[in-house]
Amino acid sequence: MATTEELLERFYPECNVGGFSHVDGTVVFFTQIAALLRPTDRVLDFGAGRGEPIVDDTVPYRRYLSNLKGRCAQLYGCDVDDVVLDNPYLDHAEVIRPEGALPYPDNQFDLIVARHVFEHVDDPDHVAHELLRIVKPGGWITAVTPNKLGYIALGARLVPNRLHVRALKRVQPERKSQDVFPTRYRLNTRRALRRAFGGGAEVFTAGWASEPCYHFGSPSLYRSFKWAHKFLPAVLQPTLFIYIRKR
Repeated sequence: MATTEELLERFYPECNVGGFSHVDGTVVFFTQIAALLRPTDRVLDFGAGRGEPIVDDTVPYRRYLSNLKGRCAQLYGCDVDDVVLDNPYLDHAEVIRPEGALPYPDNQFDLIVARHVFEHVDDPDHVAHELLRIVKPGGWITAVTPNKLGYIALGARLVPNRLHVRALKRVQPERKSQDVFPTRYRLNTRRALRRAFGGGAEVFTAGWASEPCYHFGSPSLYRSFKWAHKFLPAVLQPTLFIYIRKR
């Protein structure tokens, strides 16, 4: 059984130069964030967790792109899990309640980033209302999340939440159990996003297919998914990049 790193280097030779491929979703998403980010901005990492995308990333360039601390005026972070209080990549951290108001005043932030959070949202209308409330007019809410219509979300919905940790251990052996959370997929389609945010904002989305994530260490399965990614229509791409500008 091959490791993810071995498969990347085999099927994406450019990974030997810098450690990432030309379809790396993290690089693409945070390059777009970098185009929006200004040194004077106040930024919120919504669902910041323990900072695992940075802590566990072994690629220096990708880790630099993901880490916004020091590249803006103030970086706030919040999460329902109190591990956020130990996140070293934030200037300010808060524990929040899913059903409660966010602990920030109106029009507080220039930019909000939510990385793999929207798939866990129970109440899309409440989350949209709160995010639109705390972002400034003209400010951006940005997110990356599985597309509900894509095969990753479809596979996740076929597995009961109580079995997610066990299932992910098989398909993504490198994934840590403390980073696996129940999924809802109520804010993961273009239609759901427009319905939740469209009354007070412009909603822009882009489908994306990164390197195959679920491959069981099998080169043949990895190759099959890589080719399938080339021919998927935009509406079925496994990942959604979301950019919402408050009016």
